[in-house]
Amino acid sequence: MSSDMEALLEKAGVLIEALPYIQRFNRKIIVVKYGGSAMVDEELKRNVIKDVTLLKLVGFKPIIVHGGGKEISSWVNKVGMEPKFINGLRVTDAATMEIAEMVLGKVGKSLVTMVEELGVKAVSISGKDGGLLTVDKKYSNGEDIGFVGDIKKVNPSILYDLLEKDFLPIVCPIGLDDEFNTYNINADDAACAIAREMNAEKLAFLTDVEGVYKDPEDKSTLISELMVSEAKELIESGTIGGGMLPKLNNCIDAIENGVSRVHILDGRIPHCLLLEIFTNKGIGTAIFGENGTRYYKEEQ
Repeated sequence: MSSDMEALLEKAGVLIEALPYIQRFNRKIIVVKYGGSAMVDEELKRNVIKDVTLLKLVGFKPIIVHGGGKEISSWVNKVGMEPKFINGLRVTDAATMEIAEMVLGKVGKSLVTMVEELGVKAVSISGKDGGLLTVDKKYSNGEDIGFVGDIKKVNPSILYDLLEKDFLPIVCPIGLDDEFNTYNINADDAACAIAREMNAEKLAFLTDVEGVYKDPEDKSTLISELMVSEAKELIESGTIGGGMLPKLNNCIDAIENGVSRVHILDGRIPHCLLLEIFTNKGIGTAIFGENGTRYYKEEQ
């Protein structure tokens, strides 16, 4: 058999491997939290958007929730201000809030443009639109950090309407409180709350790490599948620290509130979403509930 034919058969094999996953998740909602380095590098950005667009075209119902922290910090610097963080949360005064809303709006529209270039209709909205995200003021260990919101209510009707009309919704994490003040929201929190409210089949976090490790110092200890009970044990044992701790708590919260499966992926790997969702091995960490089943990749 010629090498050309072998290459073609290999491609066919990849498509066949993806078939059961396409069948399983057809017409299901998947929320993708998009942030980190994959938002800064143009090539990676295009790869992520291609992945999400492909998911849409094969029958998924994807929703993107995006951050923009690095770009916000860059613009804060440009206007001669100093970005400030307390316990990992951006201190957001009125001037910073104005910059954040402007930058996140710009990021959302740039993602819409990329999706539209690939022939799929997309709409960028913020948590203000249609009362999507209502917040209370968030404090960090009792400290006032300004206009940072804690989501108290999600009204997903606008997202259902967009999905029904075949649009790909792109959400920026800004919400309103009961007095209609504007608040910045942690994008992980927003993605988790939306996935939970919509009973999403999947929630995928694109991050700057490969997934969850048994030993963070040893890259060979990447955990490919993790039950919620196992995730809690890792947290209680002190194995999980830094930025992964709130992310893993968000994952557990999502699973315990109706999301079937949560994925933590390294957004710096080209086409990480497709590799995780459509291949038997996967590349990140998948987290699921006690009633969930390990994919057969672990059983063989």
